[in-house]
Amino acid sequence: MHKPLIYNILIASVLFMSCGDQAENPMNEQTITAEEILADPINYPAISYSGYREITRDSVPTIPELKEDMRILSAIGIKIIRTYNVYLEAVPRLLKAISEMKEEDPDFEMYVMMGAWIDAKNAWTDEPERIRDEDSPRNSKEIERAANLAKEYPDVVKVIAVGNEAMVHWQTEYWVEPGIILRWVNHLQNLKDEGELPESLWITSSDNFASWGGGGSEYHKEDLNKLIKAVDYISMHTYPMHDTHYNPDFWGVREDETELSDMEKIEAAMQRSLEYSVSQYQGVVDYMKSQGVDKQVHIGETGWATVSNGYYGDEGSRATDEFKSARYYELIREWSEENGVSVFYFEAFDEKWKDATNQLGSENHFGLINLQSEAKYMLWDEVESGVFDGLTRDGKPITKTFNGDLDALMETVKVPPTDAEIQAKQEQE
Repeated sequence: MHKPLIYNILIASVLFMSCGDQAENPMNEQTITAEEILADPINYPAISYSGYREITRDSVPTIPELKEDMRILSAIGIKIIRTYNVYLEAVPRLLKAISEMKEEDPDFEMYVMMGAWIDAKNAWTDEPERIRDEDSPRNSKEIERAANLAKEYPDVVKVIAVGNEAMVHWQTEYWVEPGIILRWVNHLQNLKDEGELPESLWITSSDNFASWGGGGSEYHKEDLNKLIKAVDYISMHTYPMHDTHYNPDFWGVREDETELSDMEKIEAAMQRSLEYSVSQYQGVVDYMKSQGVDKQVHIGETGWATVSNGYYGDEGSRATDEFKSARYYELIREWSEENGVSVFYFEAFDEKWKDATNQLGSENHFGLINLQSEAKYMLWDEVESGVFDGLTRDGKPITKTFNGDLDALMETVKVPPTDAEIQAKQEQE
């Protein structure tokens, strides 16, 4: 079984410039940098965060709700969170909430990898064509607001990520050519050079492993090579859970595993899932080095949903349940710590707006904590040890899913299909 993932807190020493220099330019304040945070996943574990409670993002979390979430995440050792856009009010409110919490408690630490959303021209419209090498009119406003927020909260915002899966081709609604991302990355780097943004602020884009050159040659474009040189580090995504359906070569029960116990079959599949993620990470590293570049590469997203009535559930690849999710969480965190690679695990809390018309869709169930304020299996030990004592979410204390009944949880756990079953299903499709 998994062991508690309680992380030691490293309180960074804060070095100040002279009082006169601070008065002239508060960005001269020297604090821990993104470079240091991302290279130290033991003391600065990371997670993706939105915090929406309702079925639509029109209902934006309040500052008290955001503070509530930050206390919960801090209780399990999280020190840096990743957000996705600034055109909605959730992130400006979040930055304000964190800033206020730091003022109230100088020992409180929470930093932000702030996303700036990027779309192709005509994305999310009725226009028949998405123009991949042109910006949506909103992109410039998104970048401007992100820059302004980074300037306003230099002690909180440590990274700006230009785009989220904005270059991967299966994002058919909005993907752009890498030249679009490159232009905005260069723009933000120029603002740093001009002193308009903190010099230590890191700029990247957070995208699928294939988009960073770790997949097919269709992504190996000159603008991508330039982008690799332009970013301060690479933030890549890997999702073996999704590929239990789309590319299940690593999944299932091998012919030589049929005599194993059910738990041994599951463990073998989960170990291969980790290996699959690591191979995608290594593919990005290898491509980066083939371009003569050697810089940090971190995982900007990976995760494992606990519910699916679709491709990943009992009628599909049988991947989604709390036991497998907890096992992947443990495996990827252990690998992260052993290799000094930051992993922004997806995600902190379940959200129901992502698949609003299908509440059992997997996209709604990636959180460590569900919408009933119940900690899923990967956090049961933390509940037991009392790290959530005195904390609530939406007025509810943090308790265990399944009322802490492991036998009831295990009844939901299915053994992955055999290789033969997977092949037969692929042939049917």
